[in-house]
Amino acid sequence: MDELNESTEQWEHLKSVLANEEIGMFREEFIDMHPYDQAKFFMSQPKEIRLQIYRYLSPEETAEIMENIELEDTEVFFSEMDPRFAAMVFAEMATDDAVDILNELEKDKVASFLTIMDQDAAEEIKQLLHYEEKTAGSIMTTEFIALYKTQTTRQAMLDLKKEAPDAETIYYLYVIDEDKRLVGVLSLRDLIIAEEDTLIGDVMSEKVVSVSVGLDQEDVAQMMRDYDFLAVPVIDFQQHLLGIITVDDILDVMDEEASDDYSKLAGVSDVDRPDENAFVSAKKRLPWLIILLFLGMLTASLIGRFEETLNKVTILAIFIPLIAGMAGNTGTQALAVAVRGLATGEYGKSGKIKLIIREATTGLITGTSCGIVITIVIYLWKGEIFLGLLVGISIMATLTVATLAGSLVPLLMDRLKIDPAVASGPFITTINDLISILIYFGMATAFMGFLIGE
Repeated sequence: MDELNESTEQWEHLKSVLANEEIGMFREEFIDMHPYDQAKFFMSQPKEIRLQIYRYLSPEETAEIMENIELEDTEVFFSEMDPRFAAMVFAEMATDDAVDILNELEKDKVASFLTIMDQDAAEEIKQLLHYEEKTAGSIMTTEFIALYKTQTTRQAMLDLKKEAPDAETIYYLYVIDEDKRLVGVLSLRDLIIAEEDTLIGDVMSEKVVSVSVGLDQEDVAQMMRDYDFLAVPVIDFQQHLLGIITVDDILDVMDEEASDDYSKLAGVSDVDRPDENAFVSAKKRLPWLIILLFLGMLTASLIGRFEETLNKVTILAIFIPLIAGMAGNTGTQALAVAVRGLATGEYGKSGKIKLIIREATTGLITGTSCGIVITIVIYLWKGEIFLGLLVGISIMATLTVATLAGSLVPLLMDRLKIDPAVASGPFITTINDLISILIYFGMATAFMGFLIGE
């Protein structure tokens, strides 16, 4: 609470300093803040104050703020900057961060910024811009340190001191040959403790793990998680070292992929942003809702086919929401387990078979347990043993099939090279509604004589 009060007081003081146009005091206090706190303060201000902050900060200082702001929020800030100032900010940013933002802008704006920008910085950005989005090439940085295997450690240390200020990380040093092919890796610790006249090729490790420039960013994240890397080199098909991907970029990827999977599981094309208007949000949600509307009509049509059964035993209608709801719930649970396992790469071929068997068994156990409970409840409530047995057996069968469907659908989509998260919760729920109604009324029709006492 004290830290919150201190932060609020600091923000209020900064606002007062800005209002009085005390440039020196503002710069002294603002630059002393952590970049993340700078970004939070900056984003909380109205446009006229942000324009004032741009005037008080250098492109390098502004770049540090932009690197600490969510990607989807940066477009509005660069749009309100003077184009020349914006171009200088891009030039000061880490290349991979600048590319991520430029990929979100219109092509004519990107071309304009690159034309105005410093030529060297523009060339580095152009190299990354042509890589397909969400691949290793699109998230890598070219600001890394590479050593030649024929160098001595003394020469390498001199190069390191010279290049370290501009490098993304120096904890891993990648080793290349005369043709710039990746041949090894060296830790900073190994470089420091090696004898000065030792060749880099003699102290490096040849067991270097790398990723292809076209590899999907989700696969890169999975690999870095498995190996606990802080960085991983990116190569082309001829083993040339093109760049590196650092752990901070992978954290952004994991957050992006998690948000993407969450939105698909919710049946929307993208997670709604707080500042988004209702029409944009509706446009994202409508496609799935319309598909689900037609699937819902199939459910209604299926119920209509059992109209005669309902007319004879109207009490059956009471339990439709119960059975359909239980099917949807258990199907969504199985779906979440399957999608998570596929996303984290936990399942091989044998693992998928084990998953199917486990989920079918789980569905049978939970279905039987729920079926016994509901049979007893209905008998005590209505005094109808056959009705209780019908609903109980229907729930047992429905939960078994729904759980199996919840795991099979994403596995099938994964086999067809479709993102398994597309098998969203609403989709599984609607499919399981159809299954549950078919089982429930099918059994009711088959055992009608017991229900009406014939």
